[in-house]
Amino acid sequence: MTWTPTRRTLLATAALLAVPHLALADDIPAKPEAGAIKMGIEPWLGYGQWHIAAKKGLFKANGLDSVDIVNFNTDADINAALAAGQLNCANIATHTAMAFIAAGLPIKIVALLDVSKTADAMISDGSVTDIKGLKGKQVAYEEGTTSDILLNYALAANGMTIADIQKVPMPASDAGAALIAGKVPVAVTYEPYLTLAMQQNKNVKMIYSAGADPGLISDVFVVREEFLKEKPGQIVALLKSWDAALADYRKDPAGGRAIISQAVGAKPEELATAFDGVVYYSLAENKIELGGAFTSKVIPDVHAAARKAGILQKDVDLSTAIDARFVAAAAG
Repeated sequence: MTWTPTRRTLLATAALLAVPHLALADDIPAKPEAGAIKMGIEPWLGYGQWHIAAKKGLFKANGLDSVDIVNFNTDADINAALAAGQLNCANIATHTAMAFIAAGLPIKIVALLDVSKTADAMISDGSVTDIKGLKGKQVAYEEGTTSDILLNYALAANGMTIADIQKVPMPASDAGAALIAGKVPVAVTYEPYLTLAMQQNKNVKMIYSAGADPGLISDVFVVREEFLKEKPGQIVALLKSWDAALADYRKDPAGGRAIISQAVGAKPEELATAFDGVVYYSLAENKIELGGAFTSKVIPDVHAAARKAGILQKDVDLSTAIDARFVAAAAG
């Protein structure tokens, strides 16, 4: 197995509260400006539509001269490149984007890319069947990550706190193995580790997933503010390319998954369950989400879970985090 979704590490530096920029999109040019674009990406299948766009010439079809998709293997590397201005735009987890913005990095969220539903989850050896049953039990999970967010959200939704369980901190890649080895009765992790655990032991069952609050575990497309001002037409063209790639993916899922799997260094069969647990968002769906549930419910939920986990030390008002003009312009 070579695929490692490292985009899941959480930056514990800020809070998560955002309201979209609802200005009209008529000030954005219809055609993209000339020049190359540097986009940061990591080997997570949620960003996969960009690989389809590159493979099928969709960037050029939307008038973009050159889109350089720069691959990073760690959060630290892509975060440093984005902060240093070496990238014009990047694909990162929602909470990472919010942390960046709260810390003063000049970026905007311009689109919701994907949401994890069953690709992030809590699994049990069979002795625990629901969240209430976690009281007093050992739970393996990686602190400071999306697993931490999911666990704290699940506990709070059931009137419990992290104090009600026995924490067993370890990397997400090891949590499933610890469950299989009988070291813990419950583990919080993500794909492909969920599937591997359930395949190795038929008694292992999923008892809670990110689908309980779609968007709690999600990814966004962010752009540096100076690039938004200098090349707004290019951002629109990028979003149109994503949308065209997603339309192609939905027509030919097998072909799309083959392209994405190759790009992230895995075989399609290794990621089958992971793909099934991720939902991609079109421009039309973005228009609804950015002006609705994603802003009004999802981000406050993530904020609350992160605060309960002790990851965020204070509340921060990020009232201008989302700029919805580009989705509106691209969607027409």
